[in-house]
Amino acid sequence: MPNRKLVQRSLVALVMSTIVCLPSALAAQATQQLATLTPSLAATRAALDKYQDPILAIHDGYLSTLACIEYSLPGGSGGMAYKAGGMGVHFLNAGFIGPKLDSLKPQVLIYELVGKKLRLAAAEWFVPTAVSKEAPSIFGQTLQGPMEGHAPVLPAELHHWDLHVWLWKPNASGVFSSTNPGVKCDKSSYEYSFDEKPPKMVHP
Repeated sequence: MPNRKLVQRSLVALVMSTIVCLPSALAAQATQQLATLTPSLAATRAALDKYQDPILAIHDGYLSTLACIEYSLPGGSGGMAYKAGGMGVHFLNAGFIGPKLDSLKPQVLIYELVGKKLRLAAAEWFVPTAVSKEAPSIFGQTLQGPMEGHAPVLPAELHHWDLHVWLWKPNASGVFSSTNPGVKCDKSSYEYSFDEKPPKMVHP
C-alpha cells in the first residue's frame, strides 16, 4: 500500500504544477485566438486600438454608461440565450446609431474592470428596432435579437439588435458571443456592478 504522505505530496506537486502552467496556457490561448481573427476583424481591431485609452474614447464621443454588467446564470425560455459570463462597462456613441453599420464605427466600446482601471475588451454594433425592422449584419454575422433594453442601464422599451465582438479579450465562448466568462463585475470593488438576467426576446 503506497505511503499516504507520499501520495499527498505527489498530489500537491501535481496541483501546483497545474497552477503554474495555467497562466502560460491562457496566454497561449489568447495569442492563438487573436491571431486567428479574419483580416476584416484584425483591421477593425487595429483601427480601434487607440481606444485602449478610455479618455480618448470619451473625446471621440463615447460616453460611459457606468454600470459593469454580468450574467451569472445563462438565458432561459423567452430570453436571449446568453451563456453565463460578463459584458463589462459599455461606452455608447449615440452619434453612430443608424441603419447602416460601419466596421470602424461601433456604437459601443466595452471595457473590463482590472483593478482600478478599465481595459478595452470588445466592441459592439447596436441598432434599435425603431431604426431597422430587419436584423442588420456585419463581419458575415447577423446581429442578435431583437431584444429588450438592458435594464437598469437601458430602458426595457429600447428594443434592439446587437453583436458583441471580442477583439481584445479572449473569449472561451467565441469571438461573437454576447458574454465572456473571463469578464467579472465585482460589487465589492465596484459599486455599480449589476448581475442581470438576460433580456427578453421581442418582435421587431
